[in-house]
Amino acid sequence: MWYCKQRFRPRLMIDLATLTGAIIVTLGHEKGGLFANNDELAERIVRAGTATGEPVWRLPLGEEYDKIIKSEIADMKNVGNRGAGSITAAQFLKRFVGETPWAHLDIAGVAWAKKDGSTVPKGASAFGVRLLDRLIADNYEGR
Repeated sequence: MWYCKQRFRPRLMIDLATLTGAIIVTLGHEKGGLFANNDELAERIVRAGTATGEPVWRLPLGEEYDKIIKSEIADMKNVGNRGAGSITAAQFLKRFVGETPWAHLDIAGVAWAKKDGSTVPKGASAFGVRLLDRLIADNYEGR
């Protein structure tokens, strides 16, 4: 993420990962977790997710969570404590994007469908593909 930010200077960055099991505790298997340093980008992602049937729920970021990954012996820790596991993981990623508008989708709970759905068969769900396609089409294509 740091390399991408420095080398390509993108207008925005979005990453998706099955980053934490903690997001499953928080949201179950119904919604992806959304973390963002930019409200407009977050709102656009929520709208795209709603429109495509790939819903996301925005969770907080902030200094109080960032303190959890501060280290006395290194630049930072790559793991927090038991509480706020998804948030501290997103705080870790946030440190690498600087002021670039950024969003992280934690898709650990929605990456696999346990049964056939209207748009996704049982198995790997490809969660986020339709959402990102809609996000780009609605907000960035032809601009």
